[in-house]
Amino acid sequence: MIGAPGGLIERWIVARSPSWRLRRRMVVPIGMLLAASISGALRAQDAPRYTDDDFGGIGLLQMPSARMADEGELTFNTSRVYPYTRYNVTLQPLKWVEVTFRYSDISNELYGSLALSGHQSLKSKSIDMKFRLWDETRYWPSVSVGGRDIAGPGRFSGEYVVASKRLGPLDLSLGLGWGNVGGRGNLGNPLAFVSSRFNTRPGNTNTLGGEFNVFNYFRGPTALFGGVEYQTPLDWLRLKLEVDGNNYQHEAGKKNLEQRTPVNVGALFRINHNVDFTLGYERGTTVMASLSLHANLAQHKAPVKTMDPQPEPLHMQTSAAPAPVAAASTPQPQPPQPKPPEQVDWAELSRTLYSNAGIAVHSIGRRGSDLIIHGEQQRYFYPAKAMGRTARILDNRLDDSFDWFTIASESYGLPMTEYTLHRPRFVELLDQRIDTAAFKRSIEQDAPSTQPEQTLYTTTPKKFDAGVAVGYKQSLGGPNAFVLYQLTADGNASYHFTPNLWWDGQLSVNLLNNYNKFTYTAPSLLPRVRTNVREYLTSSDVVMPNFQLTGTHQLGPSLYSMAYAGMLETMYAGVGGEVLYRPFGERWALGMDVNWVRQRGFRQNFALRNYHIVVGQASLYMNTGIQDITLALSAGRYLAGDVGVTVDFSRGFANGTKIGAYMTLTNKSGQATGEGSFDKGIYVSIPFDLLLPRSSRNTATFMWQPLLRDGGARLNRRYNLYDMTSDRDTDLFDKNMDKVIE
Repeated sequence: MIGAPGGLIERWIVARSPSWRLRRRMVVPIGMLLAASISGALRAQDAPRYTDDDFGGIGLLQMPSARMADEGELTFNTSRVYPYTRYNVTLQPLKWVEVTFRYSDISNELYGSLALSGHQSLKSKSIDMKFRLWDETRYWPSVSVGGRDIAGPGRFSGEYVVASKRLGPLDLSLGLGWGNVGGRGNLGNPLAFVSSRFNTRPGNTNTLGGEFNVFNYFRGPTALFGGVEYQTPLDWLRLKLEVDGNNYQHEAGKKNLEQRTPVNVGALFRINHNVDFTLGYERGTTVMASLSLHANLAQHKAPVKTMDPQPEPLHMQTSAAPAPVAAASTPQPQPPQPKPPEQVDWAELSRTLYSNAGIAVHSIGRRGSDLIIHGEQQRYFYPAKAMGRTARILDNRLDDSFDWFTIASESYGLPMTEYTLHRPRFVELLDQRIDTAAFKRSIEQDAPSTQPEQTLYTTTPKKFDAGVAVGYKQSLGGPNAFVLYQLTADGNASYHFTPNLWWDGQLSVNLLNNYNKFTYTAPSLLPRVRTNVREYLTSSDVVMPNFQLTGTHQLGPSLYSMAYAGMLETMYAGVGGEVLYRPFGERWALGMDVNWVRQRGFRQNFALRNYHIVVGQASLYMNTGIQDITLALSAGRYLAGDVGVTVDFSRGFANGTKIGAYMTLTNKSGQATGEGSFDKGIYVSIPFDLLLPRSSRNTATFMWQPLLRDGGARLNRRYNLYDMTSDRDTDLFDKNMDKVIE
């Protein structure tokens, strides 16, 4: 993932598919994802219960409340109250944790010297977190503790404890703030009884930003804040009134602001179920306006798949409701008839499985009364949906000598999982004689079988595939311009020599951009392994981001390997390999990769530069079993030669969406890394299936990386075995069993 130097943010969405034939790279701005998500996500849901403050979290205006959004909530909020324009992304990964990432435009300060920034205003990045200590009861309020700008440059750093209680249409909040939240500072610090050091709040020494300012938390004088939110009889109107805990006389950069009154007022207008617009008057001097876009990832329902083929009706369904007799001049195709194996048109069945069930069939076999379809799923994100469509097709074409149907799932030529259903129970399910829960008890998920089988049919897989997509990149908030963008036409091609060996590549042609304004190169005390991103973006209008040969091999029942060579990513070429041990049905996996890489030329052709290095990490992946939280730990050597650890937390939801965050600490973090102190970021992953009117295996992932620096930089490999073997995790199948009838 390419970020950007010196205050730039690079955001893009990468579409990933586990099928080599359908794998595409699509780059679009975050706003397009939100727009697509919002357009269909919440139409059938109630409006969000709680509303946002100016900083993006749940709250009043300037002040937070103890409230939390529903699990899985994603909010994009922008607010303007002079001199601050804030762009906030808020995530609710757990019902008791709220995380906000913010980018602030400070219009009364310059980014740097006039020669460097021109008239570009200062930009600041920050992270907020809020934790609910306990929820509201009949007699007790909800109580939360939180902090703003806990890991940024500290311009808006402040902590708070706040309680909220609902009384009919009124939602009352009262809290105590420290730092920026309690800037009025008219009360002593109640923590002084622990130590007198809590009476004084140290000045910010984190000049590089990015580090957690733990020695400042909850120190210094405090101030009370609070307010009320009133739900009017009009569903679309809420009124807010608050007493601000900040007097704006301690703003960073000595840019103090006039405040005539600490009372702020505002009105929130609910445009629809997922769009809020707020107007307010703050500090007794300034108008505030904000816009919030809401989408709930966990509750998101996919749109009707109008572009999918209809599932085949079973014979028992067609006989129950015969179609009307057509005119003789328009003969209708006859439905397939069940036949014994020796009479089945296996080629026709294979084509139908591909067109209707999304399976690229490699072979078909038999073990007694069990028919096994070996192949790779290329259309349907949810395995249960593919299984149901497959069972319909097989039931219509095979006689009653088969009682079981098995899909032996493969990925990149590697056997993954066998899904087996009992044919009579499936017919009972479609005939509504049993429910999904009863049917589920007849389903089996197993590791790939080593039992001998009779081969009934084999296919010749398609070898070559190509396609074109439109790409978009953008960089926000740098010293040269606030928005830098690029629109490209991306051509993709792949050729499969065998199911386990293939070549693929990408050619990207610039269509429109303003990167001619990009002249700033960030300083670095490390080898420039990422901070020369400007040269890679501006040196050529035609680039080749990827050109590589990849091979996979199964070393044992749960042991997989991969090797690759070529132009591995935008900035690096080389050779490498990976092994992964992933026991079937287990919640953990262990892997290792080693790569020799050399820096590519700035024009992204076949030219290479002098810098080369051996890098690699050992990785542990573990689903904790607690609210679908997965922890990934990687330790090893990074591109700048630094050694350290990457920690990645992610929360998955039943529909396949995921929220995650990562951080990397190495022996070169801090001063050697420069601004930002260490590499970090958040990401949101959403299946395209939840956004589009047709089924898709692709996943849209957008990354928010505040700064790109040379420390902790990893090789952006096109493939990794953990993602390639995702079908070894049985949770997605189990949690979406209802889709077997779609």
